Amino acid sequence: MSAAERLHNAAPVQDLSSVPARALRIGVSRAADPAVALAEIGQQLRDASPSFILLLAPGAMDPDALAAALPGALPDVAIFGSTTAGQITQQGYETDALMALAFSSDHFRVASKCFPLLAPVSMADIVDATRRLSAQFQTAPGHNRLALIFTDGLSKQEDMLVAALETALGDVPVFGGSAGDGLRFRRTSVLHAGQFHRNAALLLLIETDLDFCGLGFDHFQPTDKYAVVTHAIPEERLVLELNGSPAAQEYARLVGVPVNDLSPIIFAENPMLVRNQSNYHVRGIQQSQFGDGLTLLSAIDDGLVLRLGKGKEILRTLETGLSVADEQSGTPDFILGFDCYLRKLEIAHKGLADAASDCLRRHRVVGFNTYGEQHLGVHVNQTFVGIAFFRPTGKHSL
Repeated sequence: MSAAERLHNAAPVQDLSSVPARALRIGVSRAADPAVALAEIGQQLRDASPSFILLLAPGAMDPDALAAALPGALPDVAIFGSTTAGQITQQGYETDALMALAFSSDHFRVASKCFPLLAPVSMADIVDATRRLSAQFQTAPGHNRLALIFTDGLSKQEDMLVAALETALGDVPVFGGSAGDGLRFRRTSVLHAGQFHRNAALLLLIETDLDFCGLGFDHFQPTDKYAVVTHAIPEERLVLELNGSPAAQEYARLVGVPVNDLSPIIFAENPMLVRNQSNYHVRGIQQSQFGDGLTLLSAIDDGLVLRLGKGKEILRTLETGLSVADEQSGTPDFILGFDCYLRKLEIAHKGLADAASDCLRRHRVVGFNTYGEQHLGVHVNQTFVGIAFFRPTGKHSL
C-alpha cells in the first residue's frame, strides 16, 4: 500500500508542538541586523547535521547584506533560500523573523539548479536542464523523490515554469512558493550559491526515506457572478477590460463596492476563480492599475471566464486541511508550508491571526507566505500548499 493510499484526514491532532521534529532542525532570529540574526541561528543549529538548509528572509531585511553575512555563519552545507511575504515559525505567522530550516542528512538528499533570466522563460531550456539534473541525481534505494520550486514572485513566469517542470519530471510531484517582499512588491529573489538572484527560480530535487504527502486547499467557492476577460496584456498579467468595461470598475460592481474602495483586503476576500475541468483555482488580484486595470497573480488572457469567489470559514478549512495522518507513521513529523500572503491578510483583517497561528503551531507547520503557490503542475493563488513529512519508523532514528 502506497503512502498516498495510507494517508487519511484525521480528527484534529493532539498538540505536539513542544516535541521537536526528528528530521528537521529550526533556527529563528528576530534581530534586524543580518549578521546578528545569522549568529543567533548558527548557535541554535551548532550541533545539527543537515543535508541542506533553507533560509527564509523577511521582506524588511536587505538580501544582499544577508548574503554578505552568510559565509561561515551556518553549518557548512548547501544553503538555499527565498525572500518572503511573512514567515511561519514554530509560533505561527510572523513578519520579521529570519528562519533557517535544516533538513537532516539522515533523511534527506538534495540536488539543485538555479534558472536565471526567467523573463521570458524558455520552456525547452527548463525541460532540458531539469532532465539533466534528474538523470545525474542517482536514486537511493528506499527513497522517495519530490521537487521544490522557489520563484521570483515578480517575474510573472510561474505558470510556464511549473508546466515545464511537470513535463520534465513526470511522476515526481512539484510543490513550491513564489518569493515575496512583504506588501511592497519591489524586490523578490531566491538564494543559490551564496547570492540572492532576481528574475530567477530555484529548483530543489529532493530524495527522502520519509513518507510524505502533498497538501493543497483554499476556502473559496464560485458564485453566480462572472466576468469574461475582454482585453488583457497576458505577459503583464494585466486585465484592462472585464465584460467590455474597465476592469477595476466592473470588478467593483460585481463585489458591490465603490471602485475607490478597492484595496488589498477587498481583493483578498473577493478573488476571481477559473475553472479547470471540475476544479476551480484562484486567480488572486495583486492591485489595481491606472484606476481601471487589474494586475493578477497568475496567468490571464482574452476570453478567459472568471467567476467571483465567496469564502467559507477560513479557520475551519485550515484545521481540516492540516489534519492528516498516516496509518503507519501517525501524525506528521513536520509540514513544510507555502501560504499565500492574501490568506494571511484576510486572517489578520478578521482578527483570527492568533487562532490561525495556534492551528499552524499544533500541526507543526513551518514555511513562508508567498506571492503565489505551485501545486502539482499548476500555479495557484490564495491557496495553502504543503508537504507533510511523516515520522521515521525505525529508519535512521535520530
